[in-house]
Amino acid sequence: MLLQSCRAALLGAVFSFAFTPLAAYAETPNDTLVVAQSIDDAVSFDPAEGFELTTVQSFNNLYERLVQSNRDDGTKIEPALAASWEAGSDAKSLTFALVDAKFASGNPVRPEDVVFSLARAVKLNKSPAFILNELGWKPENVDAAITKVDETHVKLTWTADVGAGFALSLLTAPIASIVDEQTVSTEAKDGDFGNGWLKTNSAGSGAYTIANYTPHEALVLQANANSSDKPKLENVIIRNVPDVGARRLLVEQGDVDIARGLSADQIEALKDKGGIKVLSVPSARTDYILLNTKANPTLGNPAFWEAARYLVDYDGIAKNLLRGQSTVHQAFLPVGFPGALTDAPFKLDVEKARKILADAGIETPFKVEFIVFNDQPFLSIAQSLQSTFAQAGVTLDIQPGVASDIYARGRSGKFEMTLRYWIPDYFDPHSNASAFAVNRDNSSNTAAKYAGWVIPELTDETLAAVKEQDAAKRVALYQDLQKKIQASSPFVFMLQGNDQVVLSDKVKGYAQGLNADQVYYDKVEK
Repeated sequence: MLLQSCRAALLGAVFSFAFTPLAAYAETPNDTLVVAQSIDDAVSFDPAEGFELTTVQSFNNLYERLVQSNRDDGTKIEPALAASWEAGSDAKSLTFALVDAKFASGNPVRPEDVVFSLARAVKLNKSPAFILNELGWKPENVDAAITKVDETHVKLTWTADVGAGFALSLLTAPIASIVDEQTVSTEAKDGDFGNGWLKTNSAGSGAYTIANYTPHEALVLQANANSSDKPKLENVIIRNVPDVGARRLLVEQGDVDIARGLSADQIEALKDKGGIKVLSVPSARTDYILLNTKANPTLGNPAFWEAARYLVDYDGIAKNLLRGQSTVHQAFLPVGFPGALTDAPFKLDVEKARKILADAGIETPFKVEFIVFNDQPFLSIAQSLQSTFAQAGVTLDIQPGVASDIYARGRSGKFEMTLRYWIPDYFDPHSNASAFAVNRDNSSNTAAKYAGWVIPELTDETLAAVKEQDAAKRVALYQDLQKKIQASSPFVFMLQGNDQVVLSDKVKGYAQGLNADQVYYDKVEK
């Protein structure tokens, strides 16, 4: 009882630190990592639903999956909650042997938890459900597809024409995180599989657990005492600091240990600052313009899509505006993935864009509503686009908003044009291809659906690519898909990110990989 009281007092102090308005502190607590960034995009910390940068960055710290991507080379798949696995002779099944592990609650990780977790993700059918749908899993058939073999083994089967290697790649995605059935089920209400509770809580076996979350203020993670690999720090506080200037000041003064999302100017000013280091990490994030083809006839006209490609100052944005935070990239597969195109056929050419619009009978001037995350670098990129589009008679009406609201409008089709980024969900080309080149009938949650772009032929070609077993042929199919999307689609791919993270030189062991979910706090020490 005394131990619990001391622990409660300690956490009380941590919460006070997390939720106190911006102020100057002498230093961060020795057992606590404090991060400053925007967390306004967070919608849900349920791994079956969370699909935003803040939530995705948290999942590797809160949950484990059967298998995981290697931290240094994401294309390599390693054991996690599964000690080993064996592919079936039918090429459409995998049997996993589970390790001896516990959830934060103290409950053991059982085959029943694996069955529950994967089935609930499919049945909830939230935004990331399409990842598991790739196996042919649907709410009506998933119960038969995931079964307990015995007390330490679980078997997965699928109907889709894909191999075991691709299935393993899917199982590295955050949606495949294993949750504690006994804990989650007690919090379920009205048949929601505990989704309402998991939006702001956690029930995993990862290094940390959610101690407290207040939307738009802070996320507080606490070390999981039952973790098989106990983290070095007791707490991680991710503070919502929407203003990038405030983030810079906080890390400069030592009031936070890490700052994310700083502008190129701020990064440059801090590079020679004592007590601070800048970590530059290649990112699989691709930044693109998303057009709603159903918003009006002009936005649905392929001639406007083509003209838009020549109204982006690609080099100016990458070299002069972002200066090391992004590089020009004009295809949906990021560099680092098999088959990624590296050519850049488009450049800023206002006169060519004007001619394309005139030849198509698109009258100018006209106005386009442009919704954008109220954060950097999105606002700066939007302002550059506003300037260059205006030269062709297209007025971009920039409407900044909280990221969670911008996401909601994008998913519901209540927008005309928006600036978005896409991050692969797993290390396979199909992760991005399924988003941009699949939309047979608007039944899947894909970027093509958000654009209102129905593409049955491209959908067939994408599904053929994922089934191809010959590696060279498969790469060629994805390259062909990229060229078609690059040439004519309601997506204008512009940039590939390079994350620059500012850290106090006291911070050791911080790790971040190519993909968004590859953020790890468990080895950090100060």
